[in-house]
Amino acid sequence: MNPAEEILDIVDAQDHVIGQAPRGEAYARGLRHRAAFILVRDPAGRIFVHRRTPTKLVFPGRYDMFVGGVVGAGESYDAAALREAEEELGVSGLPAPAPLFKFLYEDPHGGGSWWSYVSEVTCDLPVRPQAEEIDWHAFLTRDELERRLDAWPWTPDSLAAYARLTHR
Repeated sequence: MNPAEEILDIVDAQDHVIGQAPRGEAYARGLRHRAAFILVRDPAGRIFVHRRTPTKLVFPGRYDMFVGGVVGAGESYDAAALREAEEELGVSGLPAPAPLFKFLYEDPHGGGSWWSYVSEVTCDLPVRPQAEEIDWHAFLTRDELERRLDAWPWTPDSLAAYARLTHR
């Protein structure tokens, strides 16, 4: 299926479902939907960082310290977190990500808003990132990541999630 055709739940400011729409329409009209963000660490505690491919619908070519994506219609945040982490990392048998917090991200440039469910998982499996999603990746220490925050173009929603996570 074309990603733009995936059906999403459209939600209100309290995260209650108020309708459904294809992803492409939700993005084009700025309809509030749901997303899962997963902070992935290796057994040494380093954080999986990647650059999104230039073909992504949202924030193409930007760096991200979370894997994840939209929550499908009728899908739970927990199920979406596990699905997205396994898909983007190219692994199978990952433990269920542990929920950390949820927040409403509102794009300051009018690109819409989404409820963002942030969780964390440790991956001790060899990763084979999904080529259509990720064109570069590495596991970085927190210090290595933070030294790059002002140098690399990051997805703004991941910066917002990371700021909440680290209380920056």
